[in-house]
Amino acid sequence: MASSLTKDSPGAAAEDTAFFGHPRGLATLFMTEMWERFSYYGMRALLVMYLVSGGADAATGSQGGGLAMTAATATAIYSVYVAMVYLMAMPGGWFGDRVWGARKTVMIASFVIVVGHLSLALPGQVMFFVGLGLVAIGSGLLKANISTMVGHLYADPKDVRRDGGFTIFYMGINLGAVVAPFAIGILGEKVNWHLGFGLAALGMALGAVQFLFGSRHLSQESSRVPNPLSSDEKRAVVTKALLGVAVVAAFYLLVNFTGVFRLTLNWVLVPIILAGLLIPVAVLVKIKRDKDLSGEEQTKMTAFIYFFAAAAIFWMIFDQGASTLSLFGDSKTERNIFGWDMPNTLFQALNPGFVMLLAPVFAAIWLALARRNREPSTIVKFAIALGVTGASFFVFLIPMGLATGGTKVTMWWLVLIFLMHTVAELCLSPVGLSLTTKMAPAKYASQMMGVFFLAVTAGDSVTGMLAVAGVDLNSSGVVVFEAAAAALAGVAIYLSRNKVRGLMGEVR
Repeated sequence: MASSLTKDSPGAAAEDTAFFGHPRGLATLFMTEMWERFSYYGMRALLVMYLVSGGADAATGSQGGGLAMTAATATAIYSVYVAMVYLMAMPGGWFGDRVWGARKTVMIASFVIVVGHLSLALPGQVMFFVGLGLVAIGSGLLKANISTMVGHLYADPKDVRRDGGFTIFYMGINLGAVVAPFAIGILGEKVNWHLGFGLAALGMALGAVQFLFGSRHLSQESSRVPNPLSSDEKRAVVTKALLGVAVVAAFYLLVNFTGVFRLTLNWVLVPIILAGLLIPVAVLVKIKRDKDLSGEEQTKMTAFIYFFAAAAIFWMIFDQGASTLSLFGDSKTERNIFGWDMPNTLFQALNPGFVMLLAPVFAAIWLALARRNREPSTIVKFAIALGVTGASFFVFLIPMGLATGGTKVTMWWLVLIFLMHTVAELCLSPVGLSLTTKMAPAKYASQMMGVFFLAVTAGDSVTGMLAVAGVDLNSSGVVVFEAAAAALAGVAIYLSRNKVRGLMGEVR
C-alpha cells in the first residue's frame, strides 16, 4: 500500500494527469466516496420505511417484515442516526490526525461500514441496531479523512487543479447518491428489505477493495500521522475510554436490573439526542473562550455562530426528506407515471439529481454576478437558503390539506419540495464549507470543518427530540412552526447582515 515516492513531490504530482488531467489517486478516492455514498443513501432511503413496515403507520399494501414501529419512533431513530454520522466526523478526524493517519483510518472505516450493512441484512432487532451503530461510526471515520486525502494529491499549493479535483470528487458523492435509490431502494422496498441492506454492503465492499488496491496511487502524506499521541497520551486516552464505557454500562445495568425504571428504546435515544444538542454548543463555547485566539479570530468566531445556527435550522428541515416527507410520500401520494407505480424510495434520488443539474448553473450565476459586482454576500445567501427552506414547508401544507379521508395527492408536490430544498442547499452548504475554511482560527484550522458538520448533528437532534416527545411531525401545526422558524431566521439573519459582515473582517 506504499505510494511511489515519485508521486509525492510537487513536481511529479503536477505531471500526474492520468485521471481526466488529475492525479490517478483521485480516481481511487472518487470511487471510494461514490460507493460509500451509494451504501449510505441507499440504506437511508429504506430506513424509515423498514422501521414502520408491518405496523400501524405502514402504507396500505406495503411489504411486511419490518420492525412495526410508529412513525414517531422511526423518525427519532432516523434523526439520531444522521446526527451520529456527523457527530462522529470529529473523533474521526482525531483518529486520522493522531492515531492511524488518514489512509489507514479510511481503510478501517470502510470495513466497519461493510460489517454494519451486513448486520442490517440479518433479521432481528438487535442486529439492526448493531448495524446502524457500526455504519454511523464508520461513516464518521471515513467522512472526516477522505476529503483530506484529496487535498494531499495536490502537494504544490499553486497547483491550479485543486478546486477542479474537489469538484470531480463532489460529483462522485452525488453520483452514488443518485444511483442508490434505483438499486438498493427498489430492491429493498419491492423485493426484500434485507436484500436491499445486503446490496449496500456489497457496494461498500467494492469501494473498500478498490481503495485497498488503488491506495498505492495516493500521496505518501496520507499515510503519515500528523500529530501522533505520546505514550502518556495513549494511556490517558485508553483509561478515559474504558472509564466512559464502564460508567455507561453500569448505568444501563442499574436501570435494567433494579426494576425502578423500565428499560425502553428511549433510554438509548434520549441520551444520544441530548449529546447531539450539547456537544455542538460545548465545542463552540470552548473555541470561543480560548484565550489563545486573537481579537480578530474571536470576532470571526462570533460571526461563525450566526452561520452555525442558520445551518442547524436548515438541516432540521432538509433532513426530513428521508423521514417526514418519505412517510407522507409512502402513504399519501399517487405515484403512477404512465402506468408505472414509482417506488417511494426514488424520491430520495431527487435531491442529488437536482444537485448535479443545478450546481453548475449556480456556479455560473454566482460568477456572472461577481463580474458585475452584484454577487450576494455569504450572509445573504444563507438568508435566501432559510427563506426557501421555510417556503418549502409552507408549500408542504397544501398536499397535507388535500390528503384527507384517504385521498392521495399527486407526487409532483414532493418533487417541488425536493427541488426547493436543493436550491436552498446550493445557497448554504458549499458556501458554508468555503466560509468555514476562511474563518477558521489558525489553531483550529483542521477541526473547523468538523465543527461546521455539527450543525447537521444539532438540527437532526432537534427533530429527534420532537419525535421522541411524541410530536406528530406530519401534523400541520408542527410543519407551520418549522416553516415559520426557518423563514423568521432567514429574515433575522438578513436584517443582521451589516453587523455580521463587520464581525467577519475581510472575509466575504
